[in-house]
Amino acid sequence: MNSRLKKSGALMAAAVALVGSWEGLRTVAYPDKLAYGIPTVCFGETRGVKLGDRYTVDECKAMLGDALVEFEQGMRKCLKAPDQVPAKSYTAFLSVSYNIGTGAFCRSTIARRANAGDIRGACNAIPAWNKAGGRVVKGLVNRRAEEQRICLEGVAG
Repeated sequence: MNSRLKKSGALMAAAVALVGSWEGLRTVAYPDKLAYGIPTVCFGETRGVKLGDRYTVDECKAMLGDALVEFEQGMRKCLKAPDQVPAKSYTAFLSVSYNIGTGAFCRSTIARRANAGDIRGACNAIPAWNKAGGRVVKGLVNRRAEEQRICLEGVAG
């Protein structure tokens, strides 16, 4: 398993900070209204979660780190040259992938443009992913703007 997150503490810290800042932290599991009532905890974790589960902040951060490594593997499978993507752009792509799912990321214009060698174009495709339930959501508009900004910093870098 090739993982830039596992090799770079700075990249892992940047990914946890970015995703964590947008996902929000809830240490007690709750039914997520945007995710059709699916039990959710910590920074948006749904896998194996039961309503009422409780975690500490440190457990939540560790859980997010583990989840990001998993999502990174899925993201890497659909990028032709993942190690050539600048670190900040890589972090932004991972944040999007974590939020929309690996399948959607791999089918996206973001991935297509990155695979064509157009990282700037991939960054500029991020804002399109601003809907939940078919409607534009202000929080997603803001998140995508931040992901795009970080992504473009990687290209400018």
